[in-house]
Amino acid sequence: MNAAKTLLNFILAGALLGFVVASWLGPNYLGWYNETPYATQTMCNLPEVVRKTSADLISYQVIGGGVGAGLFLILGVVVVRRSHRKARVQAGQTPPPTEPRATA
Repeated sequence: MNAAKTLLNFILAGALLGFVVASWLGPNYLGWYNETPYATQTMCNLPEVVRKTSADLISYQVIGGGVGAGLFLILGVVVVRRSHRKARVQAGQTPPPTEPRATA
């Protein structure tokens, strides 16, 4: 149960970090992506642009949260396996010896 809690904490921390990074980088990317080339003046439908930009930012946040959760899940598995291995060595437990296979 302790390993599950640790993994859940890593997943939540990764998702939160992903949301923060996407919220921080997203507006800069959206501004660059929606910028008109060569500084020409264009006419646009502003409500549509605002809706699309907001939807894009939210989708980037969801993607960032998913990527962060996935990466931190992998990191959490590594940490949990390493801590279990250290605990086993400290307790003096050794894995059972493997028996040699008989060749017939």
